Parts: sequence; C-alpha cells; structure tokens
Amino acid sequence: MNPCPCGFLGDATGRCRCTLAQIQRYHARISGPLLDRLDLHVAMENVGPAQLRVSGEWPERSAVVAERVRVARRIQEGRQQVCNANLDGAGVERYCGVTPEGVDILEVALQRFGLSVRAYHRVLKVARSVADLEGSDCITGAHVSEALLFRQLDQLNWGGRGDRSYAGGKVVSDQSPVSH
Repeated sequence: MNPCPCGFLGDATGRCRCTLAQIQRYHARISGPLLDRLDLHVAMENVGPAQLRVSGEWPERSAVVAERVRVARRIQEGRQQVCNANLDGAGVERYCGVTPEGVDILEVALQRFGLSVRAYHRVLKVARSVADLEGSDCITGAHVSEALLFRQLDQLNWGGRGDRSYAGGKVVSDQSPVSH
C-alpha cells in the first residue's frame, strides 16, 4: 500500500502535502485484525530512474541469500518439523524462547504499540527466523528488535498521541502537511 493518500509520504522530494488526519484516515482503512495477520510490513523508498540504470555489484548476491535461507529452513524443519511461519501457539511457546533482554524489549513493544497476542506470536516467529538466519540457538534482544522493525505499521500507533504523531521518522502535526 502507499504510505499516504498521495503516495509520497517520506519521499525526499517533499511532494507529500497530506495532513496527519488524512494519513490517519488512510491507515484506518486497514483493520487491526487484518494487520495482525501480516508478518512483515516495511516501508520501501522509491527507486528513481538513475538508480535503476546503475550497474554494479549488490552488497550480497541473491544466490548467497538463497543458500542462507535454505540452511535456516533446514534448521527449522530439523528442530520442529515445520518452518517458523507454520508454528502454532504451543510451538511458539516451545521453540521461541527469548533471552531476558529480548523479553524486556517485547514487553515494552506490547505496551507501547498495543500488539495483540496474534501480533506478539508473529513477532516471535520472525525473531526465531532472524536467529536461525544467524545460526543462533536462542532469540536475543537484537533478534526481537529486528523482528519489530519489520512491523512498521504497528509502530505508527496513530491513536493516543493527541494532535502529534510520527510518520516516516518525522514528527508531524494534524494542522499542517507532513514535513520531510
């Protein structure tokens, strides 16, 4: 989905003129229960024509990433017979143990972002996947933090902030267009 009605929120050109109220209404069109069922929601920046034409080496080749993913899937299937995304509630409790630091981060996130139990379980499954990709047996605070970064729409938490909130990392006011 677009980040706002005009589609330019967070764009470096500053073309967005949407007010906070317009952005809130736009995001309110997505129900909480539907959002809870999405494991990842990440803002992506626009890619300009010049960037598309640039030839060069990516930091990490697709084949290398694909192999890391295959290894992580083998780890998951060996440990629990299914991939992390398919764990049920009991599986999450059994296989997604978190270090005390990770638990603290999760508790803050639950309170700050108002995550549901479903979203909490999804964060744990993504954190387990992040740990598997790193070859870690336990889920640390860093893994939990990374998993939470993949749930950006939860972090907008439009309610409860009065007439000010955050959009694309910038404080915005309900009375004026979003500043970039």
